[in-house]
Amino acid sequence: MNLFQKFKAGLQKTHGKLAHEIKRIVTRSPKLGAASLEELEAALIAGDLGMAVTAQIVAAVKHAYETQGGAGLDVFAIARAEVEKSLLAASKPLAETGGSNKTDLVKAAHGPTVVSVVGVNGTGKTTTAAKLAHLIQLQKKTALLAACDTFRAAAIEQIKLWGQKLKIEVVAGAYGADAASVAHDAVTAAQARKADYLFIDTAGRLHTKHNLMQELQKLHRVIGKQLPGAPHEVLLVLDATTGMNALNQAREFNKAVPLTGLVVTKLDGTSKGGMVVAIQKELGLPIKFIGLGEQADDLQPFDAKQFAQALFEE
Repeated sequence: MNLFQKFKAGLQKTHGKLAHEIKRIVTRSPKLGAASLEELEAALIAGDLGMAVTAQIVAAVKHAYETQGGAGLDVFAIARAEVEKSLLAASKPLAETGGSNKTDLVKAAHGPTVVSVVGVNGTGKTTTAAKLAHLIQLQKKTALLAACDTFRAAAIEQIKLWGQKLKIEVVAGAYGADAASVAHDAVTAAQARKADYLFIDTAGRLHTKHNLMQELQKLHRVIGKQLPGAPHEVLLVLDATTGMNALNQAREFNKAVPLTGLVVTKLDGTSKGGMVVAIQKELGLPIKFIGLGEQADDLQPFDAKQFAQALFEE
């Protein structure tokens, strides 16, 4: 299965919902009047594309209809182009980030690149940290994992199991240990082993809990003192099945610890995949990876063009 097929399969539920509604609106009447445009707007909002991108698509469809008429008007192509344009606007050129076409992760100039993986419980954060390490491993680079979700014994065991499965070393402390101390030890280990990347699985925390956010800030301060510039990436993991609720999480996390990018998981299990577009539009943060399944290789580098195509292919 090539990358586009993975995107298409993973976005099948979202695509099916959007395609059905757009076809119904367009085929019912050759005239794209005010009522049809309102229905199109409602369908796009229901797909969690958000108000800003929805308005952008509807305006482009209206302009195309007014200038070229109904004959040959391809609403799917217009929507695809507008979504791709919106997604690309928030993505920095790879040359600026120092990333590669395979990962689009920042690479530190010296020493290990530290990636802090943050988010609320249940988003797939621990699994994402392991899958990111696997992607690095596939490039013949070395990766370490740090089990800094010390509030949940299950999270420590989960990341250890991933480490065994993928043959990646995991630096862990005891359940209830100070997370910043474990992170400090992990950076020391990554430096000693000359690892290329260190992925830190932080504790899942509610974005509304101020004290938990302070602990995350402390963890970042500790590793920043030990390794100037770290963490080099702070990736927020969002669960696509929560739809636009994920936007509130993204806003609050970005206030507490400036984010460098987003990872959207569980896209294969929802019809709310449009939330990717809405969140990126509002926050201007690049979507770096998307989760399209349960396997280790189902976390894929985000591609705006292929995402837009999979979303709106007729």
